[in-house]
Amino acid sequence: MKLKIKVCGMKQASNIAAVAELQPDYLGFIFYHKSPRLISDVSAELIKYVPPTIKTTGVFVDEELEIVKQNIIKYNLKAVQLHGQESVAYCTALRSSGAEIIKAFGVNEDFNFAQLAAYLNSVDYFLFDTQTPAHGGSGKVFDWNLLQNYALDKPYFLSGGIDLTHTTTIKNINDARLYALDVNSKFELEPGLKDVEKLREFFKEMKK
Repeated sequence: MKLKIKVCGMKQASNIAAVAELQPDYLGFIFYHKSPRLISDVSAELIKYVPPTIKTTGVFVDEELEIVKQNIIKYNLKAVQLHGQESVAYCTALRSSGAEIIKAFGVNEDFNFAQLAAYLNSVDYFLFDTQTPAHGGSGKVFDWNLLQNYALDKPYFLSGGIDLTHTTTIKNINDARLYALDVNSKFELEPGLKDVEKLREFFKEMKK
């Protein structure tokens, strides 16, 4: 199965349209107010006009449950990515919204994969990112060998500093649970503005 590709941190109107033309499987919009990639109210309105073949994804960090639900409805989000300390109960409550639930975890040498078992019935996917205080977007790669400690069957997104230089390494990962790649800062001209040509090259390489 070809890996899905999610382009995250979209912010500017024309850039959203240009990246959407590349037909990523997921397009991510950040609703975390401390992020330099925070989507404006004006640009957020464009989410509804992204082609239906692309799963529009709202990224939230420890946001009030009702606010997330409101945004799912308001912008017709197909998926929600939770990047904070959201509990199992929180994830379970969100599943009734009908959106896919992606629970992100920052991974380092001290990460305890055993904690993921509690989320198995509450989320659709896990997302493994580099552990940073900023909840993602660091541009740093974590040691992918740590994923050998992941013993569950739940499919996952791989995130954290993925660049064009990683395409061969990614193709050599022999793990049926690896469902999607999440790219962001390494494909930017500035926070929230994606380099469309570099993304095009990445898409082409990953389809080979």
